[in-house]
Amino acid sequence: MRQGVRLGVDPGDARIGVARSDPSGMLATPVETVRRGRGDLRRIHQILAEEGAVEVVMGLPRSLGGGEGPAAVKTREFAVRLARRIAPVPLRLVDERLTTVTAEAMLRDQRKGAKRRAVVDQVAAVVILQQALDAERATGTPPGELVPPTHEETHD
Repeated sequence: MRQGVRLGVDPGDARIGVARSDPSGMLATPVETVRRGRGDLRRIHQILAEEGAVEVVMGLPRSLGGGEGPAAVKTREFAVRLARRIAPVPLRLVDERLTTVTAEAMLRDQRKGAKRRAVVDQVAAVVILQQALDAERATGTPPGELVPPTHEETHD
């Protein structure tokens, strides 16, 4: 098992949930919900630096059949922009089917309204990261697919 803190990222249209692992890569915990839009890449990069993370794991929304629709296209575009921003730290995309549903179920009756939505995003990031950590522990290989950073400039 590789050592080092990993960040889990769950990008949504309005908010981005962020989670972190412990340095041994055993347990994921919530960190923050970042507002989507101007400055979001900068804030995620700051969190990465603050946590000393060695890798970012981002959920890729697929259909139940495994296909990729418009949400996956938007996530891939965001992943490339973030990979460019955080290089040379690697970013990996992992299948996130049902993670928001899992997060919602875990929080049912816990909170209401906007506060609940913010926490759901963090918990979804925790679920994505925990599944990636568990998969790596089980297989001995890093999870998902590596997103290569390109050499274009970011403008956020």
